[in-house]
Amino acid sequence: MRAIELARIAGTEVVRLRTGELVVDMKPGDEPVTAADRRASELIVAGLAAAFPGDPIISEELPSSASMLDTPRVWLIDPIDGTKDFIRGGDGFAVMIGLVLDGVPVLGVVYQPTLDRMFFATPDGGAHVAVSGAVQRLAVSTVTAAADARLVASASHRSADIDRVKAELGIDNELNVGSVGVKLCLIANGSRDLYVNPAAKTKAWDSCAPEAILAGAGGKLTDLFGRAIDYRTELQHRRGLIASNSLVHDEVVAKLGPLFPHLAPRPA
Repeated sequence: MRAIELARIAGTEVVRLRTGELVVDMKPGDEPVTAADRRASELIVAGLAAAFPGDPIISEELPSSASMLDTPRVWLIDPIDGTKDFIRGGDGFAVMIGLVLDGVPVLGVVYQPTLDRMFFATPDGGAHVAVSGAVQRLAVSTVTAAADARLVASASHRSADIDRVKAELGIDNELNVGSVGVKLCLIANGSRDLYVNPAAKTKAWDSCAPEAILAGAGGKLTDLFGRAIDYRTELQHRRGLIASNSLVHDEVVAKLGPLFPHLAPRPA
């Protein structure tokens, strides 16, 4: 699959660039960006454009607008998801490539180059992970109660709201990871059960690829109020995110929605 090849090429390049002097600039929103982010974007965009010349391509590192989503097929790229972890020299970052078809993520690649771990999903093949060449099918956990869920939360953007979430749900098990994509993939492989992001900062390129993988493994991603993620008209997710093994999802939505009324959808 071309997306897997491109993720591996870009991942190899960003790891190589990290071994040198890494210049860090700041984007709007106080978000860091490096030459490695931009180089990975160039490689992936060029590769997809050559392989699929009729498809629009949206990358975090290129100018974009929500109007670009108004098409049956669109690629969404996060060249380095978890840039802060990448800069720190950690493993909690990933190269992510996703494809939206008629408003639904149907193909996803999330690659952790330092671990040589490739999560991927295709429209007709389910979700899998390949680690150093060994491929396994992904499946979410069988945890059914929110209080028993193993939470995965942000390593760099964690706020006091996560403590409120844990208290409301009765959760005491938390793992902190940089990349949003890796968080969702840890739910997809059954090692975690729940991710909650009670903020309005994530974008379509943060969620597209991992949502395809999570769904292929039997999991679910919505906003905080149980609504499907909008890939037709919105680049920014303004109502937070909940990702789960699907079995705890309804309980989590019912308990957390009232905690964050400022993010609730406005009545029609």
